Formats: sequence, C-alpha cells, structure tokens
Amino acid sequence: MMTARLGKSAAIVALSLILSACGGDDETPALEDTAPEAIFQQAERELARGDAEDAARLFGEVERLYPYSEWAKRGLIMQAFAYHKDRDYENARGAAQRYIDFFPADEDAAYAQYLLALSYYDQIDQVGRDQGVTFQALQALRAVIERYPDSEYARSSVLKFDLAFDHLAAKEMEVGRYYLKREHYPAAINRFRAVVEEFQTTTQTPEALLRLVEAYLALGLTDEAQTAGAILGYNFQSSPFYDDAYRQLTGQGLALEAQGTNWLRSVYDRTIAGRWL
Repeated sequence: MMTARLGKSAAIVALSLILSACGGDDETPALEDTAPEAIFQQAERELARGDAEDAARLFGEVERLYPYSEWAKRGLIMQAFAYHKDRDYENARGAAQRYIDFFPADEDAAYAQYLLALSYYDQIDQVGRDQGVTFQALQALRAVIERYPDSEYARSSVLKFDLAFDHLAAKEMEVGRYYLKREHYPAAINRFRAVVEEFQTTTQTPEALLRLVEAYLALGLTDEAQTAGAILGYNFQSSPFYDDAYRQLTGQGLALEAQGTNWLRSVYDRTIAGRWL
C-alpha cells in the first residue's frame, strides 16, 4: 500500500510539473501584449546575434503595433538598416522611403536617404551590363548631397557618387575595347567619345583618349588621332597612356598637336581655355 501511494504521489508531482511548464509557456506575453521598448530590444538582440531578417521583422512589429509612437519611428529606421544588413535591398528601400515620407524633417532623415542610396550602390557590381541601378544610385546619392549637405553622410555620398560615376565610364570603356579589339572602329569611337565628353572627370578619360588615337589611326584619320594625343598630353602627360599614344603617333611621323575642325578640336580648345578638367 505504501509503495502504491508513493507511486501515485510521484505521478501527481510529475503531472503537476508538466502542467506548470505548460502554464509557463502560456504566461509568455504575445507581441500584441508586449511593450514597444521590449520588442525593440528583442529586435536589437536578434540583430546582435546576426539574424538581421528576424530583427527586421520585429522592428516592423514595433511600427505595426504602435504606429504613432516614438518607438515606431525608431523601429522604422532600424528596420531599414536591418533589411540592408540582410541584403534585402528592395525592402530596405521601402522602409527608408517610408521614413523619409513620414519624417522628412527628422534628424535621421539624412540617414534614411543614405540607406536608400546604399541599397542601390551596393548592387552596382551585381548587375552585369545593366547600368540602370547605377543611375539610380547616382540620383539617390545626389539627393543626400543636395538635401543634407551638412550631415555626416554627405562626404561619404560624394565619394560614392564619384565611384559610381567612374563605374559608368568604366562600362563604356569595356564596351569600347570590345569593339576596338574586333576592329569595329566607329562603334568603339562612339563609346570612347562618350567617356571624353560625358565622363571627363573620371579616371577613365586618359585611356579613352589613347583608344581614340588607336581607332582613328586605324581608320587613317590622322587629324583626329593627333588632336586626341594633344589633349592627352595637355592634361595627362604623366600618364602611361600618354607615353603609349606618343609612341604610336611619333612612330608614324605625327605630332601630338591639335589638327582640323573635328569634335576633338572643340574639346582641345575648351581645354586650353581652362573650361574643361
């Protein structure tokens, strides 16, 4: 009898422990019953653990459950940051744009605009020959520079703007070299001309001028080749591209001097007048 009572008692205790454990789960508050600060802190912990996706979800819950609170505003900018960290660039842009729309005068609006720009900029090397995202990055970075010139993000935006601009020029050069190698000289010249006229402040300009020398020499258009060499010598004489152009032109008995009335002569005249570069 004693053994039976002990066994029954043990069963009752075990059942009580199970029910107690279940009751503990029931006592865990749902997000709807959780204070915004607590949800925000939980999201921060997820972010610190490296789970940016779950952090973004929780930051979004703060905005959803407490839409007109200060925590909602903080949750929205942090959601944009978490999405960007998770490389979910589309949702990062969406959250950042909502922040700009809802809180345009807030101190974090500059950061939201910067995150929006980064969501394009960080994709530049992933899009192959499609340069649409590069143009969008340039527009968004320009917005940071022009709207928030005194912010801590303006300088970084200027640097990234220059790099994105150089990236566009580099793509033009890539296509131009492709045509040049296959002796499609007019098509190559069009690409190099775009670099000289539209991207003249980038690091691609010296090589573009050299390739113009090569293409025009191949076509027998010596006036254009000499003028391209003259521009290269005037602006980039220390460049190895100048040395190459010099060898090619002088090797054919040609001087690096502006000749004729072609489009390059107009560029040369503007260069001498100090209105270019």
